[in-house]
Amino acid sequence: MENQTIQRSLGRNGILVTPVGLGCWQFSKQNNLAGKFWPNLDDDLINRIVSLSLEGGINWFDTAEVYGMGASEEALSRALQAAGKKPGEVVIATKWWPMFRFASSIQRTIDKRINALAPYPVDLYQVHQPFSFSNERSEMAGMAELFNRRLIRSVGVSNFSARQMKNAWKALDKMGIPLASNQVQYNLLNRKIESNGVMEQAKELGMTIIAYSPLAQGLLSGKFHDDPELIRNIGFRKYSAMFRPEGIEKSRPVICLLKELALRHKVTPAQVALNWLLHFHGDMVVAIPGATREFHVTENAGALAFKLSDEDMERLDKASTVFK
Repeated sequence: MENQTIQRSLGRNGILVTPVGLGCWQFSKQNNLAGKFWPNLDDDLINRIVSLSLEGGINWFDTAEVYGMGASEEALSRALQAAGKKPGEVVIATKWWPMFRFASSIQRTIDKRINALAPYPVDLYQVHQPFSFSNERSEMAGMAELFNRRLIRSVGVSNFSARQMKNAWKALDKMGIPLASNQVQYNLLNRKIESNGVMEQAKELGMTIIAYSPLAQGLLSGKFHDDPELIRNIGFRKYSAMFRPEGIEKSRPVICLLKELALRHKVTPAQVALNWLLHFHGDMVVAIPGATREFHVTENAGALAFKLSDEDMERLDKASTVFK
């Protein structure tokens, strides 16, 4: 059986990560608009979430500048220090926020990222999304400068289309640096990267897909199908089409199959959904589910304690084809 000790390379950079990492958006402390998507978790709970993740074998954490304007990075650093982790013992990914900025901001703001995460280095630095006052070539030039100065260990992008990803890859490749990854929304209820060229391009370029929202914001747990009344109290998520009655019905066949497979494997539907995501495309997809409660961490870390059969994965593929 696969577990978190079997690691995967982030693209062709040689940085090894466990198939499941921890997404840290929820550590934003409600500091800005992005932070308002989550409750204000106290440091004790954040420390427990990070500690349990480490105990579960998870070795990497994904955060970003825009998550509370450094609040998530600082909270993650405090939690790792509280857990006794030394620099180099874990892998840290963070992101530069490009909106309303030029590429020159990449160099100007790196000190803030380094200080927020201190004493832990930036192992993967990502362009958070493709909208800025600069193009991919300029942004990759900025990233290459940080890489060459050894301020970051690798470069990634997030929410990039197949074309944008290829442009960024070409720009970095000319400087002898591989583009490690593209972080995108990917789950059984959102398989668009399989039809819009992103997955195909990543395979061609030897890049890793980092799947955020791998559980479709909790929908793949099945709890909202069991009790739709819960949707009233989930904040901004309830306005998403997939949480509306017609969206719930559209995804019900996938949820029913997840429950069937979960019963057979003696796991949860969410763990089945994660297991499919991490195996269907070989070892090129890694996932960063978040956690606001301790049991979320245990569930996420245990998603690789079993193995779906090829037949199981094909059935899930067929049931979710409508979401490509």
